[in-house]
Amino acid sequence: MSKQIPDFLDASYWNNTIKMSLSKFFILCVLTQRSLHGYEISKAVAAKTNGCCAPAEGTVYPVLKQFEAGGYIDCQIELVSGRERKVYNITEKGRQAYNVALTQWQAMTECLQACQLEDASYDASTCCP
Repeated sequence: MSKQIPDFLDASYWNNTIKMSLSKFFILCVLTQRSLHGYEISKAVAAKTNGCCAPAEGTVYPVLKQFEAGGYIDCQIELVSGRERKVYNITEKGRQAYNVALTQWQAMTECLQACQLEDASYDASTCCP
């Protein structure tokens, strides 16, 4: 069975590719501002990006588990209306990771802009050090 080749002329292909990459970045971003539970994280990311990046529950929780396993976030259990809810907090390591991610996204943005402008003076080695 052959693998289907994506339609690279379809804007939704590029939007989905970009959104998948940005989800982790924006999850850390909203956690730098305050502690949140999973559903709030998804809503905060959607609000921060004006709906452009709205990770689904199936995306958020695996990322949170990965961040927690790496020590980038931790969580506390809150009791709300008799139900337990995990509230996620960014750690210092998570803040450092967010700053690294922010620096890399800014460098990539500069690369994309230089490509668009065909700026021969731009040093592309700063894109992927």
